[in-house]
Amino acid sequence: MPARDLALLEQAAVEAGEIALRFWRQAPQAWDKPEGAGPVTEADLAVNAHLEAVLRQARPNYGWLSEESADTPERLAAEHCFIVDPIDGTRAFIDGQQGFSVSLAVARAGRVVAGVVHLPAMGVTYAAAEGGPALRDGRPIAASSHGFQDARVLTGKPGLDPRHWRGVAPPLRRVFRPSLAWRFCLVADGQFDATLSVRPAWEWDVAAGSLIAQAAGCRVSDLAGAPMRFNTPEALTPGLVVAGPALHGAMLRAMTPFTAPGEPT
Repeated sequence: MPARDLALLEQAAVEAGEIALRFWRQAPQAWDKPEGAGPVTEADLAVNAHLEAVLRQARPNYGWLSEESADTPERLAAEHCFIVDPIDGTRAFIDGQQGFSVSLAVARAGRVVAGVVHLPAMGVTYAAAEGGPALRDGRPIAASSHGFQDARVLTGKPGLDPRHWRGVAPPLRRVFRPSLAWRFCLVADGQFDATLSVRPAWEWDVAAGSLIAQAAGCRVSDLAGAPMRFNTPEALTPGLVVAGPALHGAMLRAMTPFTAPGEPT
């Protein structure tokens, strides 16, 4: 079943990418979501409408969780759930940059079992199904085995703030890419050594990429080192660390111990 779902996601992602490219660099209408939730464009909504129609028609019993759809509790009772980001990296999309992606996943019992991250402007597709290899355009990929010193880490500026690292700046080289889903894939592909977020991340940003990175040999966890869970009521994961096993462990040991919201400090 994961293989069938993966084939469905791959086809849907390519179609979604074609829709996104019709708006890209064409000055699409854009506005800010309420409560500082970031920008959205008419392209995001058009891609979301297409994906919801295609995927839900193909799998009517699956739940639906998308950044651009109103969330409903029915998905929590579904055995399978689509987790969708129609355009991850909307700011890059608005700016005419190539670094935006379509991120599609299927979760079952809290785990992602099929995931696709498609970069339409680059013509690149990353994919994985549970139990299978991580693929870039159909070819297997693998994570790097770089150690802690001078590792290339995809993260925003807060990620290397000394307060997150037992009071000292870590010996890591920071690089940034706009799409969080793409960052997972770049680590899976060995182009970078790790990706890190010290802030909560929405499930739709990380679901597909988390499986691709795991299939490539990465360890994927939240900031406490726990495995990520998906199709949760909050649809949030408390930060993330993604790297090869040795580097992942070294990063967690060097970081300030994570305290979840509501826990005593």
